[in-house]
Amino acid sequence: MTGSGGKKPPLVADRRYGAVRGTAAKPTAKPAAKAPAKPAAQKARTRASARRRSSNPVVRLVGGLFRTVWRVIWGIGWRVTALVAAGLGIVTWYLYTQLPPVETLLDARARGSVTMLDNTEQVFAWRGETFGGQVTSDTVSKHLRNAVIATEDRRFYRHFGISPRGIASAVRINLSEGRGALEGNGGSTITQQVAKLLCLGVPYDASQWESEAAYEADCRDSTVWRKLKEVPFSMAMEAKYGKADVLTIYLNRAYLGAGARGFEAAAQRYFGKSAANVTPAEAAMLAGLLKAPSRYAPTANLQRSQERANLIIGLMEDQGYLTKAEADDARANPARLSEAAAQQAGGYFADWIMESGPDFLTRDTTEDVIIRTTLDKRLQSAAEGALAYVFETKLKEGSNAQAAIVVMSADGAVRAMVGGRNTAAAGSFNRATQAKRQTGSTFKPFVYAAALEMGYPPSSTVMDEPLTINIPGSGPWSPQNYEKGKYRGQIDLLTALAQSVNTSTVRVQEAVGRDLVRKIATDLGFAHDLADGPALALGASESTLIEMTGAYAGFLNGGTAVKPYGILDLRLKDDEVPLMGQDGGFGQRVISETAARQLVYMMSQVIERGTGGRANLGDRPAAGKTGTTSAARDAWFIGFTADYVTGVWMGYDDNTPLSGVTGGGLPAEIWREVMVRVHEGLPIHELPMDRPTQAYGQAPQTPAPDQQPVPGAEWQAQTAPMPQQQPQPQRQREPDVAEQILMEVLGGLLGRN
Repeated sequence: MTGSGGKKPPLVADRRYGAVRGTAAKPTAKPAAKAPAKPAAQKARTRASARRRSSNPVVRLVGGLFRTVWRVIWGIGWRVTALVAAGLGIVTWYLYTQLPPVETLLDARARGSVTMLDNTEQVFAWRGETFGGQVTSDTVSKHLRNAVIATEDRRFYRHFGISPRGIASAVRINLSEGRGALEGNGGSTITQQVAKLLCLGVPYDASQWESEAAYEADCRDSTVWRKLKEVPFSMAMEAKYGKADVLTIYLNRAYLGAGARGFEAAAQRYFGKSAANVTPAEAAMLAGLLKAPSRYAPTANLQRSQERANLIIGLMEDQGYLTKAEADDARANPARLSEAAAQQAGGYFADWIMESGPDFLTRDTTEDVIIRTTLDKRLQSAAEGALAYVFETKLKEGSNAQAAIVVMSADGAVRAMVGGRNTAAAGSFNRATQAKRQTGSTFKPFVYAAALEMGYPPSSTVMDEPLTINIPGSGPWSPQNYEKGKYRGQIDLLTALAQSVNTSTVRVQEAVGRDLVRKIATDLGFAHDLADGPALALGASESTLIEMTGAYAGFLNGGTAVKPYGILDLRLKDDEVPLMGQDGGFGQRVISETAARQLVYMMSQVIERGTGGRANLGDRPAAGKTGTTSAARDAWFIGFTADYVTGVWMGYDDNTPLSGVTGGGLPAEIWREVMVRVHEGLPIHELPMDRPTQAYGQAPQTPAPDQQPVPGAEWQAQTAPMPQQQPQPQRQREPDVAEQILMEVLGGLLGRN
């Protein structure tokens, strides 16, 4: 067509391949235009190669199956995903409609709290779950809010209730450390933790659960199914409440150790201030409790809690919540406990108070209760410090021996209580109130009180020599003195008590009658079953330390029984009118004031010249009695000054005999150390006792026939006027007339070997 009228040649398609052999290829003006032809050729060759490979029937079969399976999976997968998403949306919407107002979720405790005040009305102990009052995420300290977010959920404001990235990271960490996927780090957001705290909206029902602890354990379950159920609940809360209210619920409901529920209660308990006023260091310590409240509670281990707080301070600094200067200052000035929290005084006393009141207002209360008590924190610290000092300096290292102490006033008001060597956790075994042990020779004052009440003066004489009593059904019984084989012959009652002579005490008991001894002991507060046989006089019966100390208070106060008490009044929080008042104090008179004053003098001689010498307080008058039971399984010292009655018990929980310990040994030393500290700064007061005119240990001279004395008339009041006495029968006396009278009363019961 060239040259025909100057027309352009017709358009033809570019050849895909080179010119046919023998035909010259026409050169092009732009060779670069052919560059795209190379990839096309490669694709063609690839398809040709694939067709050649697909000629293999096995390959075609496998490929076909794969494509079919993929189409099925894809077809089902997106439909299932759509169904799951729709179901999640429906469940989330349903939960959204069921969620209650946020105000109802801030305090949902099944139990109330008990706050105990000492005798100055300062808080010293809490029991139950304390709720400090409602706070919001806006009213708490910004440092506290930031510390919680930095510790628990740094992306809190950027997720929609759950954090897939956080869950994946937690699973990776758990697996790398050899744990299960959901064991250890859970990757839960704050919102998911709130869902767990709310138990996914399932309230506690006492009829459905064995206990509240079992209910909470189920709520904290970390199974896969539980995690899945948290997802819609968390999303519903985010939609219903928003970030601020979700954080508010968390700040109010989180458990932070020592019975504190919520950050306001924890701030009050540990630092004595509101959560609105905590410093960065205090905020970091509180946030650090969330991981393990019991382990990191500052009342359990302050140093460990401070180390945990330093880690939180580092997180706050890394995330921009604290400047470097603020973080350094927080580390340099770590949080410290308030004075009340640091003392941890009165743990055993607090447990006793919880047992003393009605259950529905103490252990099982559903209300917040305030109890005013008799505890004196100064005396409590003195008792705890004294016991620790003696055990540290007097006992060999590794000893498992235990001890208990009770300090009370003469009216039965308990001022201090130590139930064991170690600081008590709530609910610990209290050896001062729960351990029933044989009383040993601390029972003997009841025997001599009976004799004094019958009119026998302390100068009356009794024999100290071998003694055998036939006990029907049991045979002969022969009491032994502590110094076996040593006997003093005729001695007065004063000496018999001061030297704790067993044979003489049994003779006195049998003379006055066991029934009278038993009645006096019971009326003075010895509440447990008393032995029937003659071994009653030697303390074969069991009692608790608080009962024995209360009984001795009756000797100090002039012969009136007391009921030990610790509660002054009990009221509901924010109520002014108490629901109950003091339950204890003075009771009925048991022995005459004269007998009580004489007995106090006799017991003072136990310390001055008898077995209780190690309890001597120097210039301060004191009285008491030692006690050691069979095989030295129990050692006691109970005594008093004009101000306080104190009882000390020592022994092993498993009844192992004490090695080389008697009541006049370590218990007396513990008693002395306690009383020295208790009376620090107090003026010296005389004991309410009547001193004899004659020398110690001597009976009065036989009076002339026309001067018949009234029993006890030879005693003259040295510290207070002699109280009026009822007329008593007169009797002629010889140097050993008391011994003769006792033998006449005993009849044929007693025999001399």
